[in-house]
Amino acid sequence: MNKVVLRQPQVADGTSIWHLVRDTGVLDVNSPYSYLMLCKFFSDTCVVAEQEGQIVGFVSAFRLPADQQTLFVWQVAVAESQRGKGLGKALLKALIRREACKNVRYLEATVSPSNLSSEALFRGFARDFATRCEVSECFPAHLFPGGNHESEMTFRIGPFRYQT
Repeated sequence: MNKVVLRQPQVADGTSIWHLVRDTGVLDVNSPYSYLMLCKFFSDTCVVAEQEGQIVGFVSAFRLPADQQTLFVWQVAVAESQRGKGLGKALLKALIRREACKNVRYLEATVSPSNLSSEALFRGFARDFATRCEVSECFPAHLFPGGNHESEMTFRIGPFRYQT
């Protein structure tokens, strides 16, 4: 099996990222335009996993405008062929160790209660860094139109005690 390379996304990756997110079957799929924007303007805080020329993983994140010490992880997508191999956690670790994240003390993400794999990912990430993982409600279900979306819970991980 060929090695998986973790790198910053490029604009040309946007369409492949959109397909990856769509194909997970569990993530909210944003417009193709939003993935192009993430690749162009937020590449310092996003990461892709590439294997044999195919995008097999993606993390989108940004530093909170009101709190530059907090990195908000918007989406973590891993191709079905790569699930269960630790790729999601590797993507997060690569991201938090980037120069653009050197002053980050907290990582936040929202997770719906039924997304047990994401919950395990973020709890495991906190364990690996020997730090806390606090969970609180971010967006109650009634705020979502259509009545078929679960509440979103905030997972706040940190503080990171050392240069990651």
